[in-house]
Amino acid sequence: MAKYNVNAARAQRLEALGERWEFELDGESFSLPTELPRDSVGRLAALDPSDLDGLLQVLLGDEQFKRLDEHAVSVQDVQALLEAYGRDTGMSLGESSASTSS
Repeated sequence: MAKYNVNAARAQRLEALGERWEFELDGESFSLPTELPRDSVGRLAALDPSDLDGLLQVLLGDEQFKRLDEHAVSVQDVQALLEAYGRDTGMSLGESSASTSS
């Protein structure tokens, strides 16, 4: 039986998706990781399910979150953004938990 090569599989995913998923808001560019580190999942799981700012801060990082916070963003904007992110990356973010769809 062949050995599964994690590094090769990761390289394939990153080649297909890129390392960052980009979006634009009011002419300003932002990016999210196409793959979440395990420690991020733990931080997301610790958040209250209604903590959208906490979710965005974990995903964006402090610098990008501060820039995003300068814009008027609705809950519906965040929902649409997360749906597009999940669709494009295979990542499922809901109720402050992260998983990948199979």
